[in-house]
Amino acid sequence: MAASSIAENIYEKLVNEEDARACRDIDANACREVPGNFVLMVLSHFFTKLGDAVANPKIVLPWILEAISAPLYLIGFLVPVRESGSLIPQLFIAGYVRRMPVRKWVWVAGSLIQALAMAAIGLVALTMEGAAGGWAVMGLLVVFSLARGMSSVAAKDVLGKTVPKSKRGRVNGWSASSAGLVTVALALALWLFGTEQLPALAYGAFLLGAAGLWVVAAAVYARIKEFPGETDGGKNAIAEAWKRLSILREDKYFRRFVITRSLLLCSALTAPYYVVLAQRQLGAQTSVLALFMLASGAASLLSAPFWGRFADVSSRKVMILAALMTGALGILLFLLSWLLPGTLSLIWVIPVFYFLLSIAHQGVRVGRKTYVVDLAEGNRRTDYVSVSNTVIGVVLLITGFGGALSTVLPVSGIILLLSLMGLAGAALGSALPEVE
Repeated sequence: MAASSIAENIYEKLVNEEDARACRDIDANACREVPGNFVLMVLSHFFTKLGDAVANPKIVLPWILEAISAPLYLIGFLVPVRESGSLIPQLFIAGYVRRMPVRKWVWVAGSLIQALAMAAIGLVALTMEGAAGGWAVMGLLVVFSLARGMSSVAAKDVLGKTVPKSKRGRVNGWSASSAGLVTVALALALWLFGTEQLPALAYGAFLLGAAGLWVVAAAVYARIKEFPGETDGGKNAIAEAWKRLSILREDKYFRRFVITRSLLLCSALTAPYYVVLAQRQLGAQTSVLALFMLASGAASLLSAPFWGRFADVSSRKVMILAALMTGALGILLFLLSWLLPGTLSLIWVIPVFYFLLSIAHQGVRVGRKTYVVDLAEGNRRTDYVSVSNTVIGVVLLITGFGGALSTVLPVSGIILLLSLMGLAGAALGSALPEVE
């Protein structure tokens, strides 16, 4: 059977619609390549999401820094550097991307640079220690984040050019689900270590393996058949970047989306505090870590296809429902810690909450990614993605200092405040227009 026929069969099974080949918002040439491009995009995103799971900045990277005796204060910068470093420069990167009629090669280059940076971090874990090792990891993480930003700008634009509007949510949904399945397997393997502490050598090997996943992803993505698109507006990148910030003032629906997305950061910002709460209640043995990896992977496996299909119907409602879930979970966990603190000592309670939070976070991710892609067409889409990501990067850096609240609030109190952000995000999201 020809590769094109295999891709078409897989596409029809994943999409599962009678009008799977219908194209209403991409040109005829791109329409003919939708099945192959859809499958290639799911595969490439699967490998990058699996790489993200293996090199999790909330779990694996902190353990590496601790294993090599890096200064403790560096651990607090891991997530902000990784996320903000990839988001803030996107407004300027977009100016260069706009000049390119075919933009998949930006994604491929970004994936290869991420692979090199991650492999270098793995080598640091194997060969260095102390402050020098810690700062080497942080420097390489900056490189990784910048490359991640390159890929992010190009990814949404290529998705918008190659996959019809009613199918885009399922690209993220199926790739996240399949990566979640493998993450579950890794978590079960980790569970076998029980209370043992993994050595730095194991984490170094994990990161070298993760680097290979980004290389495979680049090779798969390079096979996508993307046809030339708009190139207008690709002038001086920095000057154009400042001009594009004006869309926050001029476009009220986009501005409302950016504010809503800022509030929806609660699903990501709350997660580490669930882990900290569990460590204080249950201890820091490897088996507890495995439970959280299992919860995260299972959530992606089970919920991502649902969120993806739901997002193709209404990505706005996906964001609202996910935000409501995040808010309700945090409030309930706070009430349990206040009224029935003994229940949190049961080994399954907090991991179950984390599992449900991870489901909500998947909804936030799939919903907001699909919404911003469907909100506009052509270079306007690139502007929306780059401006919103840059603003969110700045917001992340600011909220990163929220850890200072731990000096005056218990962990459950911080969870409560972040959960209230989620409820506010749901309320504001209800005022957004439907775009599907």
